[in-house]
Order: sequence, then structure tokens, then C-alpha cells
Amino acid sequence: MQFKSFMGVLLLAQGFRAAQTVLRFGCSQIVVERLDPLVNPGTNPSPHVHQQNAFNAAIPVSDVSSIANCTTCSFNQDFSNYWTANLYFKARNGTYKRVPQIPNRGNTGEQGGMTVYYTTPYDGKTKVTAFKPDKGFRMLAGNQAQRATGGVTKWNAICFRCYTAPNFGGDNSAPCSDTSVDSVSLPAKACPGGMRTTIRFPTCWDGVNLDSPDHTTHVSYPASGTFESGGACPSTHPVYLPQLMFEVIWDTSSFNDKSIWPTDGSQPFVLSQGDNTGYGQHGDYVFGWKGDALQNAMNAGCFGATCSALTTQAFADANKCAVPNTVPEQVDGWLTSLPGM
Repeated sequence: MQFKSFMGVLLLAQGFRAAQTVLRFGCSQIVVERLDPLVNPGTNPSPHVHQQNAFNAAIPVSDVSSIANCTTCSFNQDFSNYWTANLYFKARNGTYKRVPQIPNRGNTGEQGGMTVYYTTPYDGKTKVTAFKPDKGFRMLAGNQAQRATGGVTKWNAICFRCYTAPNFGGDNSAPCSDTSVDSVSLPAKACPGGMRTTIRFPTCWDGVNLDSPDHTTHVSYPASGTFESGGACPSTHPVYLPQLMFEVIWDTSSFNDKSIWPTDGSQPFVLSQGDNTGYGQHGDYVFGWKGDALQNAMNAGCFGATCSALTTQAFADANKCAVPNTVPEQVDGWLTSLPGM
């Protein structure tokens, strides 16, 4: 009961309305390695390191839920693939160390990983079409090569929050809404309570294509405004999708000692593709919900990590889900260079 109460307070503080469907649930990290089955399918290793759940070097264009035999997510109908670039700390002496991921506030039991959101429009009325089963729907948010503002940043799609209080205290405002703690680029100051990455995916679909060569043009952000402001879908992409959002929490606390930061005082963090700006943060998604489970949840008005239309599993069971590491290289400890760079 205390957990449900906390979740309700937290979600309302982030601006969600009670009439919305808001699934918010944890997924443990299953592997950290250089694989990217969306951008670099079949390539082993891929150019840079990612962290993922339910994963392989290539994912067939089919019903992923019929291929995967377990999931690290709390909803056990969700066999989707979610992955992002990793974050590294670059010390003054030029060596790198991967920043560990930790469970989000209000979550218990995950091993690193991320918190996943599926949200219906804020008006509480507009219906959404969940991604279709059996068809291999996939998409990408962000651009790993981006190094300046522009692109998806105009929709608040990528953002970092610097937790200024220990143990993630006090920063409950909606993602990317508070300029005192949020930035599109990597924070240029120490974050005593850690750092959060949020990645928002497109919310409009052309209604026909389940993928596109760049993994983005079959979907779209609103024609104007944002999903949060009720922006309408463009005529080219008229089908409303749930908003998919990732939250990843990085435990930067062991890197707060300014004596190991660059001598010029610049921020020392770098994404695994060699990006020290943060503009290149990105997220990848391959749909893998069982049957109509996600559509049923979107229609049911569910809120938080429990849903009458879905069933859950304990993280003691979810964390048993594992895949072998297939890239024989070191990604942890102090490294002389970023893996693949």
C-alpha cells in the first residue's frame, strides 16, 4: 500500500492526469555489450556499447514474444526490447569507467536497467493504437551522431536531470520541465544524487509501415507542440500511438570528486559512442508484447506498475532471465579507450 501511495503521488507530481493510462514499470538490465540489432543488425560487435533486455545481434521481423523465453520486466506479457547507449566517466588521466545504473525511485528489485512508460494523451480522451503483434514493429528515438541542439530535442525527446540531493530527493517535477535540474546536454556540474536520462519516442504512426530504413520516418512527433501539450499528429502519420518513454538512472556519486575531472573543469561524462555533449543520446525499441496485452492495458485506464488487464512477476524471477554475452571484450573497470572507439 505504501508503494502504491508513493507511486500515485510521484506520477501526479510529474504532471500525469488521473484519466490517463500510465503504465510505469521497471525492467532489469540483461546485458551490457556492443550489439545493436536495430541500427546494426547482425553485426557483432556493433560500433558502441548498449545496455538492454531480451536481446541478440539480430532480431527477426516477427512476433518477438514468441521467440523470447523470458523477460526482465515486471509485466510478464512484455517481451519487448528496450536499449540505450551507456554512459562513461572520463577521468583527468584519460581513462574511462562505465557509470553504473541503479533502480529508479519507487522501484524495488531491478538490477540496473530502466523504467519504461506507456502513456495515453493528456486529454484523457484520445484513443491510441498499440503497436501490432506478430509484425515486428520497431523504431528509434534520437540520433547517435547528433552533437548540437535540433532534431528531436525540439520535442523534449531527450533530456538529462541532475539530481542535486542525495538519494534522488526533491526533484519530482515532470521530465525536461525544470531548467534548474534539467538540460538537453549532459550536466556540466557534479550531481550528488545521480543523473537521469529520459528518452521520449514518436507518438504518431503512418498506419502502414512497421519500420523504415532509418527506423524513424514511419513514425513522427506531433505536427506542432508536443505530446504533453496535446499537439496533433501530422496528416502523413495520423495514427496516435502511446508515448513510450525510457528513464535511466546513472549512479554518478562515485565520480563527484572534482580532482579527477578534466583540468579545465568541463563535464567529464561521455556516451558510449564517444559523445560528450549528450545530444546524441538515443533509444531503440522492438515491440514484443504478447497478443493484445498492451492494447488491453491502454484501454483499461491502468496507472503505475499494476494493471487489471496484465499480470506481473516478482523481480526475483525476472532477474533470472539472462542472455549470454557474445562480445568478448572488457566494458567495465578502468579502460584506456571506449569499447569500439
